[in-house]
Amino acid sequence: MVAGVVALLVVLLVVGMPVALAMAISGALGLYMFGGMPVLSGILKTAPLSTANSYEIITIPMFILMAEFVIVSGVAQDLFRSAAIWVGRLRGGLAMATALAGAGFGAISGSSTAAAATLASTSIPAMIDQGYEPKLAAGVVAISGTLAMLIPPSVALVLYGVIADVSIGQLLVAGVIPGLFVMLAIIATVAILVRMDPSTAPAGRRYTLRDKVASLSRVGPMLVLFLAVTGTIYSGIATPTEAAAIGAFCAMLLALWEGKLGPGPLWGCLRRAAQTTCMILFVVLGAYIFGYFFTLTRVTNDLTQWIGGLGVAPMVVMVMILVLYIILGAFMDQIAILILTVPVILPLVLSLGFDPVWFGVIVVVTAEVGMVTPPLGMNVFVVARYTRRPVGEIFRGTFPHVLAHLVVIAVLTAFPALVLWLPSTMN
Repeated sequence: MVAGVVALLVVLLVVGMPVALAMAISGALGLYMFGGMPVLSGILKTAPLSTANSYEIITIPMFILMAEFVIVSGVAQDLFRSAAIWVGRLRGGLAMATALAGAGFGAISGSSTAAAATLASTSIPAMIDQGYEPKLAAGVVAISGTLAMLIPPSVALVLYGVIADVSIGQLLVAGVIPGLFVMLAIIATVAILVRMDPSTAPAGRRYTLRDKVASLSRVGPMLVLFLAVTGTIYSGIATPTEAAAIGAFCAMLLALWEGKLGPGPLWGCLRRAAQTTCMILFVVLGAYIFGYFFTLTRVTNDLTQWIGGLGVAPMVVMVMILVLYIILGAFMDQIAILILTVPVILPLVLSLGFDPVWFGVIVVVTAEVGMVTPPLGMNVFVVARYTRRPVGEIFRGTFPHVLAHLVVIAVLTAFPALVLWLPSTMN
């Protein structure tokens, strides 16, 4: 019965049905097969309320609204220009500046695709005008956009925290150091690529110290927003939900200060934030229905017992789990993967003795790979749409960064303290 329901889910996903509906339909059929109409109707009556009736869920629309206000304000363009002034004189400096801007934008926005779209419209034209190889330029933009999934505020980490019943504050703070590691990996990959083939990226112009210091004035709003969210969570001043509301409010004030938030843009921000939130909640609802079926059929317990009976080392099992996430990321949306797999995988991870906060960060870092690998590669398609470049060219441009990402995953897996040290110092 379980195999049949899972097969139905796979078929529905392959034929293109929305993830939320595919999980809801297959889960509902499984519940009906398991307990008949009384079980199915009982769960369908309670699932919508239990999905949305969570205080922590409020964090998601606030972070999304914050990202919308940030995009309207134009701060991302200022971040890129400031980073380009500081490192642009190096060979490949504009590509490195893109990674720095991606980290900065990720620190004030939890949307990976929004980050990729914004960076594509700002940094790629500048790199192409200076003679950068289009493959290199588009690849570094696509991978830099994934930093928004990891560096707080991160919608992916919030969703994991809600699903896994783990401290969202600790998760968000735990994403800071791994996010910096990923950023450095992108910069190092660019440096290696341009050293191997100098023709792919020219050396940029030099700037005076006065120009560099002056450019930092435009970075101030980003620091204010970062402190308003991550700083208040780390210091214990605000809960993640309160910090998300503070961040959205500060981002709105920033857009007003920049003169970019008239009635039309304000309505657009509210409408897009509401649409994205409804989409995420719909996916969560479908996953809850499917998850109830897995719970009733004791799939998680059976899987845990089966893995425990294999007699292999816990780290070997963890490597198998991460490989599974990389494969799933190539075919499914990252949010859907989290919602669908965490309820099943997390009990197994806990039984092996791993920390749930560490696992959440590792899963999100692994999910970043799926944002730039074929055939789905959402960030690649976003960059292709904004730049009119061939999708295959961008996938080739991201391949070296995927290899660097795998190295980062291996380091974070081998040394959990890199993830867990900062949240252990929280107030």
